Parts: sequence; structure tokens; C-alpha cells
Amino acid sequence: MIASVRPLAALLAGVALLLMGSGLLGTLLAVRGRLEGFDDQTLGLVMSCYFGGFFFGTFLAPRLIQRIGHIRAFAFFAALCAATVALHAVFVTPWAWAGLRLVTGIALVGLYTVIESWLNVQAPPEQRSQVFATYMAVNLAALAAGQWLIGLAPAASFELFTVVTVLICLAALPVTASRMIQPELPAVPRLALVALYRAAPASALGALLAGLAMGGFWGLGAVYATRIGLDVTGVAALMSATIVGGALLQWPIGRLSDGGDRRTTLALVAAAAAVVAGVLLWPAMRSGPALYVLFFVFGGLSFALYPICIAHLLDHLPPEDTLSAGSSLLLLNGVGSALGPALAGMAMAAVGPEALPAFFATTLGLLALIAGGRRLLRRRSLDNAGQFHPMLRTTPAALELLPEVDGDTDPTTPPSATQDARHPGR
Repeated sequence: MIASVRPLAALLAGVALLLMGSGLLGTLLAVRGRLEGFDDQTLGLVMSCYFGGFFFGTFLAPRLIQRIGHIRAFAFFAALCAATVALHAVFVTPWAWAGLRLVTGIALVGLYTVIESWLNVQAPPEQRSQVFATYMAVNLAALAAGQWLIGLAPAASFELFTVVTVLICLAALPVTASRMIQPELPAVPRLALVALYRAAPASALGALLAGLAMGGFWGLGAVYATRIGLDVTGVAALMSATIVGGALLQWPIGRLSDGGDRRTTLALVAAAAAVVAGVLLWPAMRSGPALYVLFFVFGGLSFALYPICIAHLLDHLPPEDTLSAGSSLLLLNGVGSALGPALAGMAMAAVGPEALPAFFATTLGLLALIAGGRRLLRRRSLDNAGQFHPMLRTTPAALELLPEVDGDTDPTTPPSATQDARHPGR
């Protein structure tokens, strides 16, 4: 038993260090960018490049991993990520940062793919759901902890970039020192987007709109905090309050989701998140404890949207199709995440910091209308009852840990007669 737990502990330790570094870097770039005089539109575009890199990395990283193996691929991506992080402190220009953020996104998705595919192999079949839940809890805890590291040194210096680089290098130690057998990384077919929409329209549109909102938060949340006058400690508190809310409130929302039509839950949660974002438009709510409480609640509500979309999708597909459909849903969420910071950044440059909560309210209000409209137009029975799993947006490899996913499907054949066999970009 101890022998089976040790590899999981090494992988989780590696991902915790990795996420602490990644969480610190995102906030650091927002604060440092403001100090360097970058406007909101520029910062939004720079942050979008990270999500663009993450998106492209889901196609590029598996090919490299298949060619050179997991351990060497992890070392390769860790070295690439550490180098790009260090170069942020050397070339402090918008164009340089945009290119570096693109490469960082590709490198990080490669690192996550290695870890998550290894978790699939190491997790005992009867504990896969528990391993997935633990992995997501470690993700959220590490992201929240990383926010507070920004107080270790002045944001205008190079020291914090060094801290991120060290964390990424340390993350490589428990993984590259492992003697675990390297797993196979099969190609994951994608459900054609038209077929995905026909199977679960609320899931498809919900994943896209949730990606827009959450991409805006991850890319510009720290920028918003600096624009409303928070110091470095306040920025860390605001970001971590949102993440902690996302970690804690997903559980009760998930239980609510499992108890009825998920479109109702999706509409209610999105509407509530839009209302909270609307309250943030009031100047009186942008200071004091109320600000952090509102972001805590906003995080709890908005972080639950993508998992609800995944669960709704699992409800209406056979097990052999869920991995390909989940991968396509991840694709839509990634597109939204890449567009969100750019759109929100343009709005903030034109209107001011209040444009970010207005962007959240508009996007999530539209999601609530779509989900509620679908619920009123069509009643649906469950084809295969799924389960809500608290999660962050991740790679297709992590979806294989879900107990509803049939991991034995031959990835070289079309998952069903209603699908396109492969996404054309694969």
C-alpha cells in the first residue's frame, strides 16, 4: 500500500510546487506590468497569449511526450518554463512578454499532461475519483498559496521571478527522480463540435462562456486589484479569497447539481455570479471586507460553472464517448479562456477597472439566460447519470481519472456513429 501511495505523493508534491510558481507568476506579471506602465488592453493581450499557449500545447505536448517519454519530456518542459520565466525579468516589453507567455503556456500544459497521465496509471481503479479530487484540491491550495509569495520581495525587482524559477525547478525533482513505469499516452479523439452541441447545448455554450469569464479573472483579476488601489498584500488577498471560495463552495454546489436538472443549477449559479459581479460595480463595494467577501462568493460560484458543464455532458453520453466529448468541451473552454483577457482588457482600457466586473456580469448573465432557456424549452431524461466533480480547467489526461469515463475505448476508432472521428486540428 505504501509503495502505491509514494508515487502519487511525489506527483502531487511536484504539481503543488508547479502551481505555486504559476500562481505567483500570473499575479506578479499583472503587478509588474502596471508598474512598467502597460495599459489594461496591453496586459489583457499579454495574458491572452498564455491561454493561447495552453490551448496550442494540448496539441503539441502529447506528440513530444510520445516521442521522447514522460521523464525526459517533463525535464524538457520544466527547463523551457524556467527559462521563459527568468527572461520575463530581462526583456520587460509587451511584445517580449506576449511571446514568453505563449511559450510558458505550452510548457505548463506539457508538464500537467505528464503528471496527469502518470496519475491515471498510478491511481488504483477503485480510488480514481478520490485521486482526482485530491489532485484538484492540491491545485487550488497551491494556487492560493502562491499568491502570498508576492510579498517576499518588491515586484519591481528580479527576485520574485527567481522564486518562480526555483519553484519550477524544484517541481521537477520528485518527478524526474521517480522510477515509475512510463505510461502510454494514446491519442484522444475529439467529438465534433456540432455533435457536442447537439448532445448538450447548455454544456457547449456554458463551457465557452465560463472560459470567457474565468480567463478574464485569471488574466486581469490582479490588474483590477491594482487599479482600484490595493497594495501588494491586498492583491494577494483578493486573488486568494477568490480561489479559496472556488475551492470551498464547489462542494455544496455540486451536491445541488447532482440532485436535479443540471441546467437549472447552471442557470441559477451563473445568475448568482452575475449578480455578485454587478454588486462590485458599486464604488462602495470596492474597499474594505465587503470586497473580499464578494470575490470569495464570486469565486465559489464561477469556479463551479465548468464542472457543472462537464457533469451535464456526462449525463447525456454513453461512457465510451465521454472522454472524447470532455476533450472537446475543454477545447471550447480553452478558446473562451484565450479570448477573455483580450476582450476584458479592451473594455478596461476604454472604461476603467469597473469594466471587469461588468464583463463578468454580462458574460455570466448570458450564460444564465441560455441555460435557463434550454431548461424551459426542453425537458431531458438522464441517459447515463454522471456526478459533479470539483475541478479546474486541466488537460484531457486528467479527465481519464473520472469514474464515468471509459478509459478502455480504442482511441483509433470513431467513438460513435454520430461523431467525427477526430478533430481536424488534432
